[in-house]
Amino acid sequence: MQHLPPLITDLALILIAAAVVSFVFKKLKQPVVLGYIIAGFFVGPNFNVFPTVAEADSIKIWAEIGVLFLLFGLGLEFSFKKMLKVGGVAVISALMGVGLTMLSGFTIAGLLGWNTIDSLFFGGILAIASTTIIIKAYEELGVKTQKFAGIVTGILVIEDIFAVVLMVVLSTVAISRSFEGIDMAISLIKLVFFLVLWFVSGIYFLPSLLKSLKKLLSEETLLILSLALCFLMVVLAANAGFSPALGAFIMGSILAETTKAEKIEHSIKPLQSLFGAIFFVSVGMLIDPEMLVLYAFPIFISTLVLLVGKPLFVIGGALISGEPLKVAIQSGMSLSQIGEFSFIIATLGLSLNVTSDFLYPIAVAVSVLTTFTTPFMIRLSEPVYQMAEKRMPLKWKEKLNRYSIGAQKVSEESDWKNLLKFLFTNTVIFSVIVVSIILISTKYIYPHIPHNEWTELLVTLLTLILLSPFLWALSFRTGNPKAFANIWKKRNQRGPLMALMIGRLGLSLFFIGFLFDSMYSTFTAFIGLGVSVFLLFLVRKKIKLFYARIEGRFIRNFNQRELESNERKIPEITPWDSHMATIELSSNFPFIGKTLYESRLREDFGINIALIKRDDVCISVPNRNERIYPKDVLSIIGTDEQLKQFREYIDVFEKESLSQSTTSAEVSLHHFSLHNSCELIGQSIRSSSIRELTHGLVVGIEREGSRYLNPESDWVFKENDTVWLVGNEKRIQVLLKNLIHSKA
Repeated sequence: MQHLPPLITDLALILIAAAVVSFVFKKLKQPVVLGYIIAGFFVGPNFNVFPTVAEADSIKIWAEIGVLFLLFGLGLEFSFKKMLKVGGVAVISALMGVGLTMLSGFTIAGLLGWNTIDSLFFGGILAIASTTIIIKAYEELGVKTQKFAGIVTGILVIEDIFAVVLMVVLSTVAISRSFEGIDMAISLIKLVFFLVLWFVSGIYFLPSLLKSLKKLLSEETLLILSLALCFLMVVLAANAGFSPALGAFIMGSILAETTKAEKIEHSIKPLQSLFGAIFFVSVGMLIDPEMLVLYAFPIFISTLVLLVGKPLFVIGGALISGEPLKVAIQSGMSLSQIGEFSFIIATLGLSLNVTSDFLYPIAVAVSVLTTFTTPFMIRLSEPVYQMAEKRMPLKWKEKLNRYSIGAQKVSEESDWKNLLKFLFTNTVIFSVIVVSIILISTKYIYPHIPHNEWTELLVTLLTLILLSPFLWALSFRTGNPKAFANIWKKRNQRGPLMALMIGRLGLSLFFIGFLFDSMYSTFTAFIGLGVSVFLLFLVRKKIKLFYARIEGRFIRNFNQRELESNERKIPEITPWDSHMATIELSSNFPFIGKTLYESRLREDFGINIALIKRDDVCISVPNRNERIYPKDVLSIIGTDEQLKQFREYIDVFEKESLSQSTTSAEVSLHHFSLHNSCELIGQSIRSSSIRELTHGLVVGIEREGSRYLNPESDWVFKENDTVWLVGNEKRIQVLLKNLIHSKA
């Protein structure tokens, strides 16, 4: 009989158990991830009814690979653009939810007598919600089109970033065995440095590489290439002193900006499912019933924090951000569980050998309990809101209503704020690039060349040529010329502006001096600095053009995914509880062939048509005489109730659900207030020609705390009205500038 390695037997056992249990959980309409954890318990060493895994250490290695695939997949779904588009509501809610939950976990652990390291890891485990479980629950409950789902998605993006930072912080604390502020600051600076470097270089090179290999990239070669890039970044992250999982997440985020993101995600899905299943089974193998009984009280308290505490923290953040009570409650009650990142943080503690044995089983038990409760928490959010609204005093309602309206008013960015934001980003990015080039030249190239005058001069010259475009950008780029010019016109503000510009120039000179000082003596560095400045001044125009080409390529690569697509997302800046959704029309809909006026969609359902996409043509804010044809894609604005009513009407003719809007976004939604000298005051919507000027539609008006959706054309504007307007992005911006100038 041929000998079979135990690893293969173990894999067979794991996969059979995972398959059987996953069928059961599918039948029960529960997350399959939970089934994998239960399967792990059945084949683990603490349950002797079935055969158990023989080589647990080998399974751990497979599980570590599963973590890498899991984080790589999360990175592909994440993308840096999603982070840039996340609104203030998601940021404030996420920071309050994560920060206060982590503090609660740390405090509870301290009261239970646990040491500081266990308490920190425990707080981190409780802080991060499960993206996988929430998205799955939304799909099964059919609430993905509701406004709160978009806010929760934004919160999850911020939580993912927080989890990445938290892994670095916890690793630093675990290694040093103390919470030293200096060590923490160095670790975070190091993290920012490598994140910027990896992101900028990845976006600059990878899309171009994939484009040049386009004809050679079959599904197989694309899979191999993407996995090679993933594991290359894993190695780089590990060598830089970070978690390997961080490297997988970063590479996934970079590839998410390329046009091949969907294909890569599709290609790795089977591998991600396989190794992910092994990871979650390995999690279940660590469940010890005796440990769970022994630590039943911490498990109960932790579950209570997630089911009550974190929802309250998120609700508070959403209310502070100006969201209505209903949306705040729905958002908070969606985030009442832990999942994949919590397991990874717990695994990190075990791998570093710094956490106690009981912490991991507690994390697993809390995850299992809160995963079961997630769908019920989401369903209960509506009754909880109705109960809260019924019992809330009238004064509180009025205050919340006024605060919500006030918090959503447009805040004009000052020229200084605009300029400082740009200068900070510009300085960080180009400082990282310049320092990276200098370090590579002085630490990795210079020591390995024959040392004579000419070779040293050649290396210095080549380094200076590579640095020149980035030094120019660091010194002279102003970002928004209009903001810069507006500040310069004011004599009393020229001093601080000049100080900023001189400071940037001084930083560039410091970097040049640092290069020469690293390769020569300090005296030579001063001479080299003077000569370099003179030479760079002589060829400044060519350097500027050189930088423009570099920046142009970066921007093209960064936007390549959108440029090659006919569709892109519309920002969700919608009034009150309204939001955008889309629907594709089939030929059997009752209003096909009718004009928008004849179809009476606005009158019957209260919805507005913001855009009609017809093949490659997009009709922004169509007028009442525009006809509707089969295969048209309508972008609709309405409240959750209005969209639900419209969907139920549509379902009679065809089973098709609304999805989050992805349209060609020349159309956008804005709101602005009418000040006392605004030219619109006293005019009706019709006489103001606001529709014609913006190719738009007034979809809502706030007046004295009351809200009016879909005002008629004879509505007269009054002072302090807040107007919600959907229309052509550029035309609306022109209108807003004119209104601002009339105010001045």
